[in-house]
Amino acid sequence: MSGHSKWAQIKRQKGVADSRRGAMFTKLTREIIVATRQGGPNPEGNFRLRLAIQKARESNMPKDNIESAVKKGSGAAEGAALQEMMLEGYGPAGVAVMLEALSDNRNRTVQEVRSTFTRYNGSMGESGCVSWIFENQGVITVETSGIDPDELSLYAIDAGATDVKVEKGLLEIYTDTHDFEIVKQAIEKRKKPVSAEVTMIPKNTVTLAEKEALSTVKLLEKLEELDDVQRVFSNLDYNDALIEKLKAEA
Repeated sequence: MSGHSKWAQIKRQKGVADSRRGAMFTKLTREIIVATRQGGPNPEGNFRLRLAIQKARESNMPKDNIESAVKKGSGAAEGAALQEMMLEGYGPAGVAVMLEALSDNRNRTVQEVRSTFTRYNGSMGESGCVSWIFENQGVITVETSGIDPDELSLYAIDAGATDVKVEKGLLEIYTDTHDFEIVKQAIEKRKKPVSAEVTMIPKNTVTLAEKEALSTVKLLEKLEELDDVQRVFSNLDYNDALIEKLKAEA
């Protein structure tokens, strides 16, 4: 997971082009709407909504947009009915791929996802084909500059973290989903995380040759760009060599 976090951080540092910012805001809006419908409009009592709003703010989404999304989710404003979907498949070299989608038209979304898999030499699979490889966990990522990573690691474990990993400037803190908020709040007292989310973590990863790895990353990025796709997960190993190649091509 560390390599994936490093690549995600590099992309954040390079910024989001204006042409993609609108698409990103659309995805954030949809997440806020669904979170509100599921748990109500009060972030204090709605964990998913609280995370969605935090992510929107970190992405510089205007306050009015956030409030409008909450209103749509609570029924105070009209909004399309959105269906949550988990789709699965394989990358060009057999890498496991899962994605979360929010859609008002399931058939359209499935068709777009299947077409993208095919276009980039992957294949969409049946439900359950790769989901067993992943497990839901909280992940809090902290830059290690200005802190003692070993000390913070022990502090995180005392707060309830299940595992920690230190790798070249980043400390990744893993939690059970029900302990995520507690550990996150504890870490924030020591240092602000660069990211904190509940996500799908692969139980094992796959290392590919450069050409296959780059083809897989291209597929993952194209899936992320689809309007209905919220997040994409894979068990690709983002090792140092792949990270350096991706940085050079970014």
